[in-house]
Amino acid sequence: MHIVIADQLPASAVGLLKGLEGCTVDAAAGRSAADLAVDLAQADALVVRSATTVTETLMAAAPNLRVIARAGTGVDNVDVPAATARGIVVMNAPGANSVSVAEHALALMLSLARSVPAADAAMKKGVWDKKRLTGIELRGKTLGLVGLGRIGQEVAARCRSFGMDIVAHDPFISEQVAGTLGVELLDLDALCARADYISLHIPATPETRHVFDAERLAKCKPTARIINTARGELIDEAALAAAIKAGTIAGAGLDVFEAEPNVPDALCALDNVVLTPHIGSATWQTRRAMGDLSFGNLQAHFAGKPLLSPVPQ
Repeated sequence: MHIVIADQLPASAVGLLKGLEGCTVDAAAGRSAADLAVDLAQADALVVRSATTVTETLMAAAPNLRVIARAGTGVDNVDVPAATARGIVVMNAPGANSVSVAEHALALMLSLARSVPAADAAMKKGVWDKKRLTGIELRGKTLGLVGLGRIGQEVAARCRSFGMDIVAHDPFISEQVAGTLGVELLDLDALCARADYISLHIPATPETRHVFDAERLAKCKPTARIINTARGELIDEAALAAAIKAGTIAGAGLDVFEAEPNVPDALCALDNVVLTPHIGSATWQTRRAMGDLSFGNLQAHFAGKPLLSPVPQ
C-alpha cells in the first residue's frame, strides 16, 4: 500500500504511518496541485489537512486511490460525493480539536472584553492608556452558542466557570441533552436577541452560508459580539463590518474567513475586531491527536476492520 501525505503532519504521526507493515509513505508537503496529481498515480491512500483541496479532477489522477484521511474535523476541502462515486472512503478526525478550538474561542472573547490587542499595541508604543481601556466582565453575560456539538459543549463548560448564562441553537440536540449540560435551547432569532456573545460552531453547508447576514445581525443586541472559530462562510463579512461600523454590533473575534487567506479591509480597519489566521486548532496537542486518529483510521482500513471515524457517504 502506498500512502501520500499532502500536508504537514507531526513527525510522530508520519512515523506511525511509515511503520505500517507493507506500506510506503510519501510525506512531501507543499506540492502544487499538478505535482500532487502526478505523485498520486500509484497511491492507495491520501492524507490531507486543510491546505490541500481534494477535487474530482485530483481523484481522477489517482486510479488506485481507495481512502482519503482528513486530519481534521471539517471535510469541506474534500469532494465527498465525488469520492463516494469512485468508491473512495473518506475519514476525518472529529473531536481531536475540540478543546483547542474552544480555548481559542474563549481567548477571542476575553480579548474583546478587555481590549487585550489594543492594550498590547499601545504598550509597545510606549503609551500608558489605562483610562481608554476600561473593559467589561464575562460574569453575568449571556453566551449564545450556535451549534452545541463537541466544540460547543467544550465552550459551554469553560464559559460556565466565568459565571455566564448559556443558551444555544442546535436543531440536532434534544432538550434532554441540552438540559444535562445546563443549556437552554432557543431558535436562532431568539438567541440573537438575548446573547451578549454569539459563538459559532456549525459546519459550512449551502444552508448555513451567510446565516449571519445583514438581516440576522440586525436581530442581535447592539452590545453583542460575534465569535467565529468555525467557518468563514457562515458570516456575510461585508454586512458584519457595516454593522460594527454603524454601532449595531459591538465587535467580533474572527479566526476564519470566507476567502482565506484574504481578510476584508473593512474588518481590518475596525479597532473592535480581533483577527487571527485560522489557528483555532493549531496546538501541538491537537495536531498530534489528529495525526494519531488518522493513523488509527488507516490502520483499521488496511486491516479490513471498521473505521474509527468514517465520514457519512
